[in-house]
Amino acid sequence: MRLSVELIPRDAATLRRDAALVREHFPLADMLNVPSLMRFPMQGWDAVPLLRPIVPRVVPHVRAIDIDPDGPLPGVDVAGLTDVLVVRGDPPADLSRRTFPNSSESVIRRYRREAPHLTVYAAFDPWRRAPWREMEAVARKKEAGAAGFFTQPVFDMRTLDLCMGWLEGERVFWGISPVIGPKSRSYWETTNHVVFPHGFDLTLEANIAFAVRAIGAIGAAGGHVYLMPLRVKLDAYLGPIQQALG
Repeated sequence: MRLSVELIPRDAATLRRDAALVREHFPLADMLNVPSLMRFPMQGWDAVPLLRPIVPRVVPHVRAIDIDPDGPLPGVDVAGLTDVLVVRGDPPADLSRRTFPNSSESVIRRYRREAPHLTVYAAFDPWRRAPWREMEAVARKKEAGAAGFFTQPVFDMRTLDLCMGWLEGERVFWGISPVIGPKSRSYWETTNHVVFPHGFDLTLEANIAFAVRAIGAIGAAGGHVYLMPLRVKLDAYLGPIQQALG
């Protein structure tokens, strides 16, 4: 079982600091994954040489709509890079920013063709569309060459069990993210259309308890986990999980 932590690349100094906190408070993590976000100049693949001295395996996210079909693929020449995660990406709010009409599948195919030394992951999202459509997308991404999937976070055991049934037999990193307070809940409901179970507990303690329980179930099933510690102090969230898991 692999355990990863997702870190936001705000700037080099913050990224190094956050990686050091992960190393200190959650040494079970043997991987970091880093998204590429439009609001920050640093992209996921830029973070690889900064982070590998701290945690040797780093998985950058690549937004398909940012990839020029006539340009080079990002990250293919980065020393020590072994994996990439291809996501489609949301259109930019700034319409002056150039994007390209790529699908995730087309970019996955390019990586498999032009950088066969890399393991390519794709995204799985149980929230944004009907499950049968998402499973059709899973089949297309596998056909394009995806070796596995990183999921959008799940927030309760029933949803996790259901999705694990859908993706049985696949290599999957299951996303887990704390939801602390009503603003955090509103973010997930508005942005990702998450449906929380009745009585969902928004305390840090309840989120830590769910993470520990979910990691245990995922590990028993042979899966992998990435933690997305949004809007929470890394030590306050990761430290107790480390202690519970031993």
